[in-house]
Amino acid sequence: MSTDIKQKSFSEVIRGNTPVLVDFYADWCAPCRMMPPILKELKKRMGDDINIIKIDTEKNPAVAIRYQVRSIPTLILFKNGQVLWQQAGVMQAPQLESMIKQKLAAYESA
Repeated sequence: MSTDIKQKSFSEVIRGNTPVLVDFYADWCAPCRMMPPILKELKKRMGDDINIIKIDTEKNPAVAIRYQVRSIPTLILFKNGQVLWQQAGVMQAPQLESMIKQKLAAYESA
């Protein structure tokens, strides 16, 4: 992740024109620990077409509550501040990439 994203607030990042995939997690969550290599592969596959950030639900409960994160890991795809897709559970990089491209295509054509 680039350092310019780290210096922006969460709401600034998700309002951007570049799609943002947010991984809501907790350190104690075993399935959450499966996500980093998957997200790394996804970033390799999609490059600058997507930003990926992680939100620790224990350190940022207000954000988790705002987006109704009830189980973790939960992935939420944002573009221009809008939630395009949300799903709990682990997904592999190829399925994630396919889902993201599908949701972005539907968003662009709407």
